[in-house]
Amino acid sequence: MDRYHQGSLAVQERVGVRELAEHVGRSIGVGIKDAAAAFLGLQPHLVVGAADGAGRVWASLLTGAPGFVRATGPYRMAVAGGVPAGDPLAEVLATAGTGVGTISLDPRTRRRMRLGGTLEVTARGFAVETERVFANCPKYIQKRQPLELVAEGAGVVRRGLALTPGQERAVRAADTFFVATTAGNGVDASHRGGMPGFVEVLSPVELSWPDYAGNAMFLTLGNLASDPRAGLLFPDWESGAVLQLSGSARTEYGPDGGRSIRFRVDSVVEALHPGRLRWSAPEYSPANPALPPHRGSTTR
Repeated sequence: MDRYHQGSLAVQERVGVRELAEHVGRSIGVGIKDAAAAFLGLQPHLVVGAADGAGRVWASLLTGAPGFVRATGPYRMAVAGGVPAGDPLAEVLATAGTGVGTISLDPRTRRRMRLGGTLEVTARGFAVETERVFANCPKYIQKRQPLELVAEGAGVVRRGLALTPGQERAVRAADTFFVATTAGNGVDASHRGGMPGFVEVLSPVELSWPDYAGNAMFLTLGNLASDPRAGLLFPDWESGAVLQLSGSARTEYGPDGGRSIRFRVDSVVEALHPGRLRWSAPEYSPANPALPPHRGSTTR
């Protein structure tokens, strides 16, 4: 199995972590181990990344009672149900052969697991034939507890080509978002976390965030080096609302060795779906870096 494609290899070489990445990359497997299967079965939500029919990359959130996601074999993850009506990925997640990347993140335990592969349509929803499965460390994950599953919801409440002032405030207040990217090894879905304000709104169509030290794999940045398409998902943990952005991104390298990502917004979907999950206020990760003074104040 090729763990890394040329994009990730190039970033690893540039940052000087190629040897470490080779070591860490041994954790990437093809199958779902027993511990991973048990973890999946306990989760009430799942983030899925894919490209829509027009080629735009999105990240979407699926929720359900624990057990709605489960391993049905060493190389297969089944999902009961699908994304809510109106979601940008509703059509492709009902199409066999779609390449998908998923991340299952448990705020209760700060554990996360990434799984990518090819979609299979089933009578109850869909399944993913696995090609890449691995866990990540708990860095930058805010601890939360689930409160309730809300049955009612308005569904998609706004579509646009740029952020509204209210959506800008939501992005500035975010301590967590998910990012979907794609390149030679398929689609990947990943997590980004930090203190509120770590994502900057530069304009209604441009965002920026720092690239904090991680596992040295550089899967997301590697994908962006090969294909700039990306999809962002900002969950409002307290209300269960979601803000989905599709666009393009690039990595900027600073002279001090720091890195940041610039994201250009092409399309926006805001929704308050029925069946959404509400969570408690966060206990911030001790790994979160402090923000520069000018970015320390946010309002929702």
